[in-house]
Amino acid sequence: MSGRNFPLQAIGGAFFLACVLLFPAAAAALSIERVVSPGGIEAWLARDTSVPVVSVEIAFRESGSAMDPNGKEGLAYLASGLLDEGAGDLDSQAFRRALEENAITLSFDTGRDAFTGSLKTLRKNHETAFNLLRLALSTPRFDSEAVKRIRNQVLTMLAYRADDPNTIAQRAWLRAMFPDHPYGQPRRGTAASIKAMTAKDLRGFVGRNLVREKLIIGVSGDISAAELAPLLDHVFGALPQRSAKAFSLEKAKVKGEGKTLVIEKPIPQSIVIFGQAGVKRNDPDYYAAYVMNHLLGGGLHSRLSEAIRVDRGLAYSVYSYLYPLDKIGLLLGQVATRNDRVEESMRLVRAEWKRLSEEPVGEAELRDAKTYLTGAFPLTLDSTDRVAGVLVAIQQNDLGIDYIDRRNGYIEAVTVEDIARVARRLLGPEKFCVVAVGQPKGLATTATAD
Repeated sequence: MSGRNFPLQAIGGAFFLACVLLFPAAAAALSIERVVSPGGIEAWLARDTSVPVVSVEIAFRESGSAMDPNGKEGLAYLASGLLDEGAGDLDSQAFRRALEENAITLSFDTGRDAFTGSLKTLRKNHETAFNLLRLALSTPRFDSEAVKRIRNQVLTMLAYRADDPNTIAQRAWLRAMFPDHPYGQPRRGTAASIKAMTAKDLRGFVGRNLVREKLIIGVSGDISAAELAPLLDHVFGALPQRSAKAFSLEKAKVKGEGKTLVIEKPIPQSIVIFGQAGVKRNDPDYYAAYVMNHLLGGGLHSRLSEAIRVDRGLAYSVYSYLYPLDKIGLLLGQVATRNDRVEESMRLVRAEWKRLSEEPVGEAELRDAKTYLTGAFPLTLDSTDRVAGVLVAIQQNDLGIDYIDRRNGYIEAVTVEDIARVARRLLGPEKFCVVAVGQPKGLATTATAD
């Protein structure tokens, strides 16, 4: 269970995922091996014997919060907090004690499209760790005490976030853009939906979603392919091959473009989220869009940052990012500024959005962006769990096991003409859906909150 905010959910959710999938060729030293168990379960392995640690990242496709049944919003999120609260013959206390005594980290989370799990252990304890992961996935208990305790924790968190300006803006923006699609529903649910959930609902979630046909596995650290292969059957072999009740998420269409929504809150600074439709991860223009966004608002010296933060001191932070979901791609941005500076800040955002779609970028500006994007990311690939996450992300997006070797070429191939074409295709400030939380002066509401 995670407390990450909207822009970082990109890791099911998308912001982190976009970065992960665009790390440079310096990371090509990673040797990735496809491991298939005797029972046919596949994992990708990046062996690293430099530290006695093993990390496992897993994802179940089409099992995230967007697949929560109507009236059960937050079911995947609640389940993510309960899988490690007792399983098999171990109750909650015994399960948690086994993790702590063996220095094992095990957690689960949900994005909008995928349900994820993370395991990290010392090599000497890896058999115990893998067994606990097996129990959590295949025989979770959902004891009444644990369900009540974790439900109360979620309700407390929801009550806190209900007054948080960032959360209010994020939820309202998604509702405005996707009023008739599950992407517009709150990932963590509502107080009413969480209170209504039962152990039967949680078991139904497990039965529908934790199945082998949806499973993606990435492993990194001090373990060999020969050691890993039988463990895959041990951990995941008991999971059903497929769900008896398959559910397919429909294509998403944005419906809030051109709307501005102001949610009054007596705070001195407004939080503003703005954005429109973007590109999905498999779009041929994805790399050009990624570089374009870096120029626009993805870097410390981006055009938005220079115009709003550096030149005029209107905001401490302003940025934009790609948010590619399974059923639609989005291009989002956020700025936080004093109430009396919101109108000017948004005028500048729209101006920079428009300028990039009308005027070609310079060769030097593009070269600097590509140099940064091909040089920065390896600095963050400093742990086995991050590497395992990379392996899962590559598989999720069907990029191929040799993707790391090819990745830099995609960035280097982006031209000034590509940026101009994609900017004309995507950037339309008149299509903005804008949500502001605070008391912004001069920003008129054109829509109402539901």
